[in-house]
Amino acid sequence: MILFPFYEYWWFYLGFTVFVLGVLALDLGVFHKKAHEVSFKEASIWTTIWIGMAFVFNYLFYLYAHYRFSTHERYTSIPGFDPDLQAKTSALEFLTGFVVEKSLAVDNIFVFAVVFAYFGIPKMYQHRVLFWGILGALIFRAIFIAMGSVLMQYKWIVIFFGALLILTGIKMFFAGTKPQNLENNFIVRQLKKIFRVHPHIEGQSFFIKKDALTYVTPLFLALIFLELSDIIFAVDSVPAIFALTKEPLIVFTSNIFAILGLRSMYFMLAGVMDRFAYIKYGLASVLIFVGLKMVWLNEAFGGKFPIGWSLGIIATLIGGSVAVSIVIDRRKQKAVFS
Repeated sequence: MILFPFYEYWWFYLGFTVFVLGVLALDLGVFHKKAHEVSFKEASIWTTIWIGMAFVFNYLFYLYAHYRFSTHERYTSIPGFDPDLQAKTSALEFLTGFVVEKSLAVDNIFVFAVVFAYFGIPKMYQHRVLFWGILGALIFRAIFIAMGSVLMQYKWIVIFFGALLILTGIKMFFAGTKPQNLENNFIVRQLKKIFRVHPHIEGQSFFIKKDALTYVTPLFLALIFLELSDIIFAVDSVPAIFALTKEPLIVFTSNIFAILGLRSMYFMLAGVMDRFAYIKYGLASVLIFVGLKMVWLNEAFGGKFPIGWSLGIIATLIGGSVAVSIVIDRRKQKAVFS
């Protein structure tokens, strides 16, 4: 049974979407109206704000779910239904989905850094590219989640995506750390064939006119590449959250909140990502664990692996990989200066 069916909660989706668009308009139109280089301090403040907003939303969502489950006949008529327990479970599912998506977003940050370096995007214009890139990502994620809410009802599809997550995790676990080179990337080559590309950046414009012809700037190519990259990442992240909850509303809200803070997280971590060399093992382990949930663990635990255990395991895997990275990096620093 879906607790928050779209036909009954369409207004919630609409209100949440209006809220997100309003926050984004405020972000670009007021706080980042003028192009500038985002400092570590500014990025840290915004990262804290976005995460704080997600926690506030989660608490309000818990209160609303508890009220709804306690008073609406749709739920009170279900034998053995516990409104308080289900409200806590729904809130915990949101939190777990948020943590998973936020963790997997680290891969996006590596891609951001590589793309901006390849296309030579100055730091003062990177926020603009990321803003429109993440706005597009929100649209594509909504489409993927809508499709997933239908497809994930079929057991063979759940098993297929579970196996895909396991294979992706194994591949990530044994992948090398060699920096990516976009020079021979298929997507980049095709973009340069499709568009008339201006070789130089002209301010923060995506398009410029020259000799009566319209050219795209490197900013536009970087934007398109980031959008296509996010679609590829969504193939992993959306099924991963559906493994934690069958509620499309929770998948949608947790996914969107995680993506909203992706820009500020990039500016905060971009300069220190080389210090977290072992975090990829934590991310790979999370993908394998979530894949196992879809393929085996959920069925082994009567259709639903305990969400509290999931959050604890995921937090341990990510936190452990971060801690190991910090300890080893400090040892290397001491060895250099000793």
